[in-house]
Amino acid sequence: MKKVYVVGTCDTKHEELSYVKRIIDDNGFATCLVHIGSRAAAGPVDVDNREVAAHHPQGGAFLEGIDDRGKFVGMMAEALAAYLQEQVEDVAGIISLGGSGGTSLATQGMRALPIGVPKLMVSTVASGNVAPYVGPNDIAMMYSVTDVAGINNISARVLGNAATAMVGMVKFDLPVQEGIKPALGMTMFGVTTPCVDAVRSRLESEYECLVFHATGTGGQSMEKLLDSGMLKAVIDISTTEVCDLHMGGVMSAGEDRLGAVIRSGRPYVGSVGALDMVNFGAKETVPEQYRDRNLYVHNPQVTLMRTTAEENRRMGTWIAEKLNQCPGKVRFLLPLQGVSMIDAAGQPFYDPAADRALFDALETTFEQTTEHQLIKCDMHINDPGFAQALVNAFREII
Repeated sequence: MKKVYVVGTCDTKHEELSYVKRIIDDNGFATCLVHIGSRAAAGPVDVDNREVAAHHPQGGAFLEGIDDRGKFVGMMAEALAAYLQEQVEDVAGIISLGGSGGTSLATQGMRALPIGVPKLMVSTVASGNVAPYVGPNDIAMMYSVTDVAGINNISARVLGNAATAMVGMVKFDLPVQEGIKPALGMTMFGVTTPCVDAVRSRLESEYECLVFHATGTGGQSMEKLLDSGMLKAVIDISTTEVCDLHMGGVMSAGEDRLGAVIRSGRPYVGSVGALDMVNFGAKETVPEQYRDRNLYVHNPQVTLMRTTAEENRRMGTWIAEKLNQCPGKVRFLLPLQGVSMIDAAGQPFYDPAADRALFDALETTFEQTTEHQLIKCDMHINDPGFAQALVNAFREII
């Protein structure tokens, strides 16, 4: 029988974690109490902190005499993620509770688990911005109301509700869905919508087309599903998040963009959608060093900055180096007449020289093989013919 993992700092929260564990036990589910604190547990546990710490890439020696709390949280969080990935076949669900440090620590472990595994974090910070803790994952956050410091009339109810909610998530089977089509991940930005819609319309009778808005979290969510084995393939038309990664925009998906494509080995069709723009907030929020650049106010809350030839060379090299690491089949298509709705003749970001620098860098760095091909199309990204070329490439490798 799989177990519900009750995870937390048992040196400071043993009473509260044991309370949650007991409720789940009393409902007939096996549990595993995992200690992730820096000191010895205040009571019995099923997995000691030393066992978890040993899963850190550098080993568990960091537990000895560590007095930097921030460093400890970071290292134990990394160890917990590795530990849970090893135990994934045994995890029916995971529940934790704590303050900001405990929340940061436990949710990094939760994020390492596949989409669909029940995850519940009871936290003192759950009424604020939880994006850093949840990211692109299905983590449920519950506000603790009072601090997680003993069992009282309030905490008994809140923690009890959390424990029984976890029981419900683990106990009840979801309805079986009939006729499920294979799922495809697709990325879209407003300025690539015509292309994405055209591709989707050609494939949706055969595939469940999951479209992700390339806002940083969107790309992360798509790749999380790819890591979780829930996508058959990816048609990554809008790689614009790479701009924000390299130029400090507000919609970066992080350094691991394309990482899941490498890890999964699933078929990948990609393009350079919206690599002409970096995203910032209102115009006054644009960093000082960019104030004299080609800026386009998309709306009062979003200002776009045109990427330069040098920036495009850097991004083209970065993307090609990632794609070269992919073990699966890859087709990467270049729309030579423009990469977004506003990168076209007469539009504010039309800059053929900048685009050419992007295409040249990709062509120079990309290692072409039978399995990995770079395809140049003398079309704009939103031309119907380019959408058809993407579909043709997809059908070739699927």
